Amino acid sequence: MRVRWPILAALLAVGAGYVAYPYVTLFRLGEAIRHGDAATLQSLVDWPAVREGIKEDVCDLVLDHPQLAAAGGGLPPFGSSFVRGIAASSIDRAVTPEALVAAVTTPPPSHPTPPNGADVHVAWAFFEDPTVFSVSLIAPGQADPIRLQLELRHGQWRVHRVWLPADLLQANART
Repeated sequence: MRVRWPILAALLAVGAGYVAYPYVTLFRLGEAIRHGDAATLQSLVDWPAVREGIKEDVCDLVLDHPQLAAAGGGLPPFGSSFVRGIAASSIDRAVTPEALVAAVTTPPPSHPTPPNGADVHVAWAFFEDPTVFSVSLIAPGQADPIRLQLELRHGQWRVHRVWLPADLLQANART
């Protein structure tokens, strides 16, 4: 019986560490955003995968709502590849650690107060499976949440996918 206690304690410690690890990653992510640490953001986010996901979402939005493209003064969508090509370069430039830090730390010219990005709160977070952790974030002024999906790869939790609210995607689709 005495031999089992150290094994049980070790298993409990590993289990608690595993469960706490994605929350620690979320905390580190928030701190990196608040302090403008682009290097930490680079290590905590799979930027190519996040950009690809946002490109898909923008393409889906424009193709599902062709009036959006016409109302924005742009060309109507001719197909997924056309829309994807237009959105790709804009998203590749805009979705970077440096751009995220700038967007959160620099107030817009029309608003002298700090941006709301630093005031984001977790609505819910849970494991979808042993290597996927989902998070819903509530930002002031946003009707819909921002969703993040973290994946455990090579022993590290990293943001792999981001779903932005439709109004943020529409602003992106117009540019």
